[in-house]
Amino acid sequence: MKKYQDINASTIDQWVREGWTWGIPITSETYRKALNGEWEVVLTPTKAVPKHWFPNLKGVKVLGLASGGGQQMPIFAACEALCTVIDYSIKQLESEREIAKREGYEIDIVHGDMTKRLPFDDETFDIVFHPVSNCYVKDVHHVFKEAYRVLKKGGRLLSGLDNGINFIVDNDESSIVNALPFDPTTDETLYKKSIQDNMGIQFSHTLKDQIGGQLEAGFVLKDLYEDTNGEGHLHTMNIPTFLATYCIKY
Repeated sequence: MKKYQDINASTIDQWVREGWTWGIPITSETYRKALNGEWEVVLTPTKAVPKHWFPNLKGVKVLGLASGGGQQMPIFAACEALCTVIDYSIKQLESEREIAKREGYEIDIVHGDMTKRLPFDDETFDIVFHPVSNCYVKDVHHVFKEAYRVLKKGGRLLSGLDNGINFIVDNDESSIVNALPFDPTTDETLYKKSIQDNMGIQFSHTLKDQIGGQLEAGFVLKDLYEDTNGEGHLHTMNIPTFLATYCIKY
C-alpha cells in the first residue's frame, strides 16, 4: 500500500493545480505592504495571528513547518526574518521558489516529510510557524518533539490545530456521520471513501494529543484562540473547528 504521506503530498499537489485557497501565493502588493510594516498571517482559516505572538522579526530564524504555498513565508521575509520552509508538497514549494524569485529575497526551501526527523540541527530556529497541517499526520507527538528539538531556548512554536469536529460531519456539515477518532488507516471503508472523495488521508486528534502533546514535548503554553472554517454550515453557526496555540521552549 502506498504510504499515506505520499498520498497526501500528491493530493495537495492536485489541489494546488486546481486553485486551492491555501496554495495561492500572496500578491506583490501584499508583499510591498509587508515591507512597509502592514502585514498579517494566519495559522487557521480566518483569524490573524496576534502581533504580540511575534518578536521583532529582523534577523530572526523562522522555520515554516509544512507551511509552503507562498503565503506566510514571504511576509516573514519582508520583515527581514531569515526564512526556511519545509513541505512535502512539490507544488507548494514551487510557489515559495517563484515568489522569492519574483520579490528578490532569499529563502531555504526543503522538500521533507514532517513525520520523519527534521533535517535540521538542534536549536537552529527562533520560531517554528506551523499552520493547520497536523490533520495529515497520524502521530502529532513526533511533530511537537521535533519542533521542540530544532527550536532555540526561548524559541516560539506557533501552531494551527484542528479540533476534530470537521471529521464527524458529512459534506454539507448538516449531519453527524463519522465516529472519532477519524483514522482511515484503520478502517478500509473510510480509506476507500477518503481516496474516492480526493481528501487524502487525514486524521482527527484529541486536544490531549494536540495541546497535551506540546506540553509533553516540553513547551509552555502562553496563549490560544479558536477559529471557524471561514465558510459552510459550521461557520454560519459560529462553531469553532480550529484553534491556534502559542508556546515557548524555556
